[in-house]
Amino acid sequence: MADEAKIGTTWQADELDAIVADYFAMLEADLAGKPYVKSRHSAVLVARIGRTHRSVEFKHQNISAVLDELGMPWIPGYKPKRNHQNAIFDAIDRYLTARPAVLDALPATTPAIVGPASVFVQPPVLMAADGTLPERVRRLVRKFDPVERDHRNRALGKAGEAFVLDLERRRLADADRLDLARKVRWVAAEDGDGAGYDILSFDPQGRERLIEVKTTNGSAMTPFYLTRNEHDVACERLADWRIYRVHLFAKTPRIFTLAPSLEQVVNLRTESWCASFA
Repeated sequence: MADEAKIGTTWQADELDAIVADYFAMLEADLAGKPYVKSRHSAVLVARIGRTHRSVEFKHQNISAVLDELGMPWIPGYKPKRNHQNAIFDAIDRYLTARPAVLDALPATTPAIVGPASVFVQPPVLMAADGTLPERVRRLVRKFDPVERDHRNRALGKAGEAFVLDLERRRLADADRLDLARKVRWVAAEDGDGAGYDILSFDPQGRERLIEVKTTNGSAMTPFYLTRNEHDVACERLADWRIYRVHLFAKTPRIFTLAPSLEQVVNLRTESWCASFA
């Protein structure tokens, strides 16, 4: 039962730590496909910390919003609510700092493809760079950088490529092009990185499709890295090269595609430099 004396008062660190830990326990169960009941978790929290059910649910949505900014999956039913309070950032920071493996969670099993047509979605609309994100969120994003995290998570990258490989073969088979489906190649795995794309596929007419796969557990809006080599190949093979942006991979993978010229569909910013003496 809620403690009436706490209504309208600021959440304390121990209360925030409790709700963040409970949220991640539910998220772990969700990603593993294990049953859990959100209402029971909320009831236990209400009894434990003395906050109202409404307040607990609101904080759950705050946590979802922060995880979305961090390029992480969040619990279905707790739609992100972005009117954050700074204290929740500190609690999430403490939790993730103590448990960094949570950041790179992979689904317990490779997500099933219900049907190729259901996987592809429209890309986000290109917008001007937005500086409205609160500074405390910016610091958290810099610390647990989703772009760098996805880039170095080789297991996630390979899983996404394998997903696209199977998807392309099924797509061509569904188009009665089994001959082309058999020719689809996982170039990055067979020949190594460096080709400027990961998957060699085809359209139903037999034209080559050079697919660079970018995978994240986060939303469609999560940024990603593009190498100079990938950009060069995109410019050389304008008609054939595509980005397959795999997102929401841990739960319900969706893909949007991007075609050159990339400057017209994404904001490209220099994030690193090559330092040399010649």
